[in-house]
Amino acid sequence: MNLLTGEFKNTLDDKGRVSIPARLREKLSGNILWLTKGYNNKNVWLLSPEHWEKVSDNIMKDTSILTNDRSHIIRRIIGAAQEGEIDNAGRIAIPQSLRDFAGLSRECVILGTGKDIEIWDAERYQMYLEANEEGLMDKLGSIDLFS
Repeated sequence: MNLLTGEFKNTLDDKGRVSIPARLREKLSGNILWLTKGYNNKNVWLLSPEHWEKVSDNIMKDTSILTNDRSHIIRRIIGAAQEGEIDNAGRIAIPQSLRDFAGLSRECVILGTGKDIEIWDAERYQMYLEANEEGLMDKLGSIDLFS
């Protein structure tokens, strides 16, 4: 799979569908995606079937996490997951439970974040950026970006 990148604004329609931008769709290996709750933020997390299999397998076999925490992680990520299909118009339906979790309203931001895609409520995403921007670029100093 190619690296999924880009930040796109789109609208959620009355049926809970959002268009996945063509630039992201063309990098996917098919029209099936797994949708679940964002693992560290209130967004919808979309993964290819191949990536979903790796992520879910790793969660299920990791015994280093305490039992209660592991159960909670399984319920949040795996229990909430649903398979979705990108239709001929490039849209994917976001289940109501995931729309509620992410607080999705009409205006959404779709982000390609490497191996996966995130869908955020536009206002919530802006608040997240504002809350986390300060000092962020300083943290890149520990990464050798150019070698």
